[in-house]
Amino acid sequence: MQGGLRWPKRPFQVMCALVAVVALTAGFSLSYGAPTHPGARPLPDKPYLGTIGERLNGNTIAIVSGNSNATYLTIAYDMSDVLDDGENFRILPVIGKGGGQNIRDVRFLKGIDLGITQSIIFNQFRQSGEIGSIDDKIFYITKLFNEEMHVVVRADSGINSLQQLDGKKVNFSDIGSGSQLSSRDVFQRLNIHPQEVNMGQGDALEKLKKGELAATLLIAGKPTGAMGKLRASDGFKFPPVSFAKPLQADYLPAVLGHGDYPNMVEDGHGVETIAVSAVLIAFNWPKDSDRYRRIAKFVDVFFPKLGELQKPPHHPKWRETNLAAVLPGWNRFPEADAWLAQNRTAQPAAAAPAATPRQDFNAFLANRAGGNDVVVSGPEREELFQQFLQWQAHQHQ
Repeated sequence: MQGGLRWPKRPFQVMCALVAVVALTAGFSLSYGAPTHPGARPLPDKPYLGTIGERLNGNTIAIVSGNSNATYLTIAYDMSDVLDDGENFRILPVIGKGGGQNIRDVRFLKGIDLGITQSIIFNQFRQSGEIGSIDDKIFYITKLFNEEMHVVVRADSGINSLQQLDGKKVNFSDIGSGSQLSSRDVFQRLNIHPQEVNMGQGDALEKLKKGELAATLLIAGKPTGAMGKLRASDGFKFPPVSFAKPLQADYLPAVLGHGDYPNMVEDGHGVETIAVSAVLIAFNWPKDSDRYRRIAKFVDVFFPKLGELQKPPHHPKWRETNLAAVLPGWNRFPEADAWLAQNRTAQPAAAAPAATPRQDFNAFLANRAGGNDVVVSGPEREELFQQFLQWQAHQHQ
């Protein structure tokens, strides 16, 4: 796996550095915010910022990401690593709760202009209306990568499918995270009713060892820091997640392979799972505002440097990013559309393996049929998918 020697250690480094970042962002937010209790006054802006202070504030943009268990934080740090240009431009990564809370933070939290979330969660908020209309409040900048569903159970549990979690206690990860909201959606579509609990992956794995949980779930771009620490020899396993018909409209088939988790998946084998799309979103500021111009500058800096992000030692998920990918039903940030229109031939191709799991599956079917189109459905599709797992595992060796 390219980049595997460096990036897994980086979330710890980021955690140390971001203590100050979170404090800074919180202070920035409070300077604009309402009193925290009746009679209290908001904190004033820092006085006498001068030329340096004005330049720093005008050229800094905050992106709310995730925690060290998942992938968002590493992605945000990668952007800071590649895009920062001293006082001329700066990315401020912020530790977040994950996909669901990140939508709320981009919509409401003062000081936050960008965030990473999951496309399916955005659609859930749109349909529920729980935070009001968001079609004209949040735009997407680009689809980033696919996030795979990780299900961890004890190896001696006898659990080999999601259906066997019905009625059992299952950790859906942190409240407000993409793992929680998307996992709820998956179980609802499959008509499975586990007992949901919410905690971090470290606590969940300890409870799993003690038999206090049947499973813990994490939806994040592979390989993740939390899952990368697991060992089959310690009594854990990944049960498969079938690409069942109720999931096929909005999810993708995916595989957890030996290259992703060498201590959990045998060489030459793969574990079937599903995936959702991670998306970079932005608040829709008025076009004549400083915050809008700041996001536009971010696009102008980020898009031309995607090729650098796709190289080691940055997270291998960058290789899946295709700036031109369209999310049906979403509005793209206008300056991102404008950049794409002006730079069609200059966009870096998504580096291998850039194809989505669905494209990989289609390639497998074509390979199996000698290049001819194949139409399959029902039981035959499921049987072919099992063969596809083996084929893809060998492709990544």
